[in-house]
Amino acid sequence: FLIALLSGLSEVVGALLGILLFSVGNLELMLGFVLASTAGVMVYISFDELLPTAERYGEHHLSIYGVLAGMGVMALSLLFLA
Repeated sequence: FLIALLSGLSEVVGALLGILLFSVGNLELMLGFVLASTAGVMVYISFDELLPTAERYGEHHLSIYGVLAGMGVMALSLLFLA
């Protein structure tokens, strides 16, 4: 019960913090900061947790090729959508 309560409260705290951040300053600047922070967390999780696990259970080169292919697809999508 305590873990579920803390999980629910963290969502409320995050929502209040988001309202505070987005109501005070430049919306585009804050949105860029939040999205960049989220992307940084995802890259960290990918390289620190997911990539070593993929290497343990599969071939080393395939996991590296997958990461590089994913980066290439994202770079191309940024080029074409910008």
